[in-house]
Amino acid sequence: MLRRLALRDFVIVTSLEVELDAGFSVLTGETGAGKSILIDAVQLALGSRGDAGVVREGAPRAEISAEFDSPPTLSRWLDEAGFDAGDSLLLRRTIDAQGKSRAWVNGSPATVAQLREAADHLVDIHGQHAWQSLTRGASVRALLDAYAGVNAAPLAAAWSHWKAAAEALHKAQTRQADLSRERERLAWQIGELDKLAPGAGEWEELNGEHQKLANAQSLIDAARAALDAINDGDENAESLTGRAMNTLQDVAAFDQQLASVIDALQGAQAQLQDAAHTLSSYLHHTEVEPERLQEVDERMSAWMSLARRYRRPPADLAALLAEWKTELAELDAAADLDALERELAQAK
Repeated sequence: MLRRLALRDFVIVTSLEVELDAGFSVLTGETGAGKSILIDAVQLALGSRGDAGVVREGAPRAEISAEFDSPPTLSRWLDEAGFDAGDSLLLRRTIDAQGKSRAWVNGSPATVAQLREAADHLVDIHGQHAWQSLTRGASVRALLDAYAGVNAAPLAAAWSHWKAAAEALHKAQTRQADLSRERERLAWQIGELDKLAPGAGEWEELNGEHQKLANAQSLIDAARAALDAINDGDENAESLTGRAMNTLQDVAAFDQQLASVIDALQGAQAQLQDAAHTLSSYLHHTEVEPERLQEVDERMSAWMSLARRYRRPPADLAALLAEWKTELAELDAAADLDALERELAQAK
């Protein structure tokens, strides 16, 4: 409860201190007597918005102090926020003539936001129309639960579960025909793609293989010509490189600058030998395969046919199949009325 309220230079109040005894207290007076000034002061002490308009004319600042009994629920918050805890809680706030606000909790500097956090543990302020909340069933239930000390959270969770199950069952019942048609469509499309059985990354592999098979003869001819240029005949690249290297070696002793050229020719000769070995292996493993080319052509045609039908890039067919299978599983679950009815019964 509020024990003491002290004001200085607040609105029209020069100085005021009110001490409240335990129990129920009432402030009475005619309209305009200043009752609302006290309420406004309490609200400012509890972190409501304030400006320079609350400072008494001619004063440098307004000051409000409010002392409360400290409820047990506030102790943890005080510890976490780094404030001293005790039997009482002193909230103090000043607002100067420029509108700058400062706040303290138990003598330690605080933010206005921290005043508002403390307020959540201290008071409830009800206006003249607050009684209207009693016309709302949810408000009445909350008050009754609070008075009875009942934890309504498990019941609320159970009710939410039951409501979700009821809605899922109702949606499935009303959409049963639509779900059935959608399931048939998806199952047929999945069947088509399952026949193709597109693998992840397969389209790129098919393209690469098709390009090689379609140009196999050109690749073989080019590789053979390159190999001949490297090591076939008297004027091949290897022999010419060796001849150049030998010629320079005969005179290298006369000029050291030629040593680097000889090293470069030796490296070139080694690279030519490696290239010749690679080309020989390539020719050994590469051949014209018209039957395999036809198989790849037919496979790619099947991919492109389904890609055009479903208006997707061929490379997306594997992901599309997985997506449709997921959708079908979800439809099967949504259409399983027995399972939904069992879940609803369990939720009750």
